[in-house]
Amino acid sequence: MRFRDIKKNKKRKQQLQEKNKTQIRYASYPDRIKALITDMFMIYAPILYFITYVVMGSKEAFQSSQWAPFLGVTLYALIYALLISKFGQTPGKKAYDIKVVDDTTHENISFIRAFVRFIAFLFSATILLGLLTPFYRKDKKALHDIICSTIEISVDKPLSV
Repeated sequence: MRFRDIKKNKKRKQQLQEKNKTQIRYASYPDRIKALITDMFMIYAPILYFITYVVMGSKEAFQSSQWAPFLGVTLYALIYALLISKFGQTPGKKAYDIKVVDDTTHENISFIRAFVRFIAFLFSATILLGLLTPFYRKDKKALHDIICSTIEISVDKPLSV
């Protein structure tokens, strides 16, 4: 056999292996933003309302407290991490068919990793550079995804019969 034929066979095998791999569709950036806004209204706003009017008693007490906003963000982070680790989705991500998974195994991530991802997201949002990285990467990873080795993928809805 000639070397050229061996090389062609090797390329064909590689092409077949690539076709057999499941195709990963990365979540679009606009859908990720819409999912974040949905989560803010469905999870974070009720937490802030509860802290403001049930725990603190008034808007003025909430505004004068340094601990109330921190408590709100911490509760949101815990709920977010719990949902991501258990289901891979928050309500906003589920609405837009997005799932957060490990970038190599495509399995759900642990609670600690999801919590660290949220903290890294806060850092990314603060410096803004981390939120712009998906525009320059093929895999559409933001800085918090790079730090935690995660990806946000689009999942297809199961067909209802």
